[in-house]
Amino acid sequence: MKKQKLFHRDFTLVVVGQVVSLFGNAAIRFALPLYLLNQTGSSRLYGLVTACAFIPAVLLSPVGGVVADRVNKRNIMVLLDFFTAALTVACSLLLGSVDLVLLLTVTLMLLYGIAGAYQPSVQASIPALVSPEQFMAANSVINMVASFAALTGPVLGGVLYSAYGLHAVLRMCAVCFAASAVMELFIRIPFAPQPAAGSVWRTVKTDIADSLRFIAREKPAIGKAMLVVCGVNLALSSMVVVGIPYLVTEVLPLDNGNALCGLTQGALAAGSLAGGVCAGVFAGRLTLQKTGRLIALCAALVFPIGLGLLACPSPMGNYGILTVCCFGCMVCSTLFSVQMMSFIQAETPQQLIGKVIAVILAISNCAQPLGNALYGVLFEACGGFEYAVVLFSGVASLLIALGAGRVFRQLG
Repeated sequence: MKKQKLFHRDFTLVVVGQVVSLFGNAAIRFALPLYLLNQTGSSRLYGLVTACAFIPAVLLSPVGGVVADRVNKRNIMVLLDFFTAALTVACSLLLGSVDLVLLLTVTLMLLYGIAGAYQPSVQASIPALVSPEQFMAANSVINMVASFAALTGPVLGGVLYSAYGLHAVLRMCAVCFAASAVMELFIRIPFAPQPAAGSVWRTVKTDIADSLRFIAREKPAIGKAMLVVCGVNLALSSMVVVGIPYLVTEVLPLDNGNALCGLTQGALAAGSLAGGVCAGVFAGRLTLQKTGRLIALCAALVFPIGLGLLACPSPMGNYGILTVCCFGCMVCSTLFSVQMMSFIQAETPQQLIGKVIAVILAISNCAQPLGNALYGVLFEACGGFEYAVVLFSGVASLLIALGAGRVFRQLG
């Protein structure tokens, strides 16, 4: 039997739709928090708002997984992209006429909530579109697409934001979401609806319980991996999410800090893209036993940022150190993410894949809101000593990496 090529019609449509939709997502997620930071100058408020934004993603991710197993995944992607386009237009119309913090908080919460419900459908569609031996390659493609969008979104969004303001960015993003939804209408994903007993909420409760039971009883190693990811999100990812925009636009005396912040976000995405390429090229050589080393390397790359803030007198020198280290950190982080997702897909039965992935994403992301709020408060409280907050993140991440090494050796 002839082996099906990876980039057949339907998988290609998924990839192209992801490029357009995620580009819009990257641009709007960059522009809205940056606008808030520019208007208030407060890392505490920035951290609290981004923390609130993550909460719906955590709560809706399991629901998205349940729906992904019960409803055609294409229909979910189409509906949510159209809704996101309408939300973006509404935000643009209301900007300036309602309270800024309230508007941006609600908009970001809805955007992250939609992403939490949307992403399980994308991940759960992969086993339906490609063969098991293509899981690693397909996941690396999806990660590269996300990284490419995250690379170009903040850079081009930052240029557009600096030149024409927030309204122009919002209009561009609305067009992206609508275009993605139209393309997704033509995707054909094999679908066999599963019988659902009782009400929707009863089904959600039952399916989440099934997922947790599966993880706890049949695959406890997945649960251990989730705890490691929670720790990394709390200690490291949150520092990057809150610290990088704050350091570049508010702490370092840089000209045109907004544009440079966009370039740094682009460097993060470029690192993720490079990591996706490496995951695809070296798919056969990546082993779970080596994953702890990747986390340790991510942690080690934090220290030059903190030491630069402490000892380097040049703002552009600090900016260069920060940007290069962020790039390297994201290369390792992406390799880790691809390994984990491929492991979960390979170990989970097809009928459980959507809801199991959703529960895993929800639990592993629980630490992100706490970390965002924590680092927002820490950066503001340690004004003039921001390097101490960065070094604290590095030390905490290294301790997590030491524990993770043992966990992933057991997984292997």
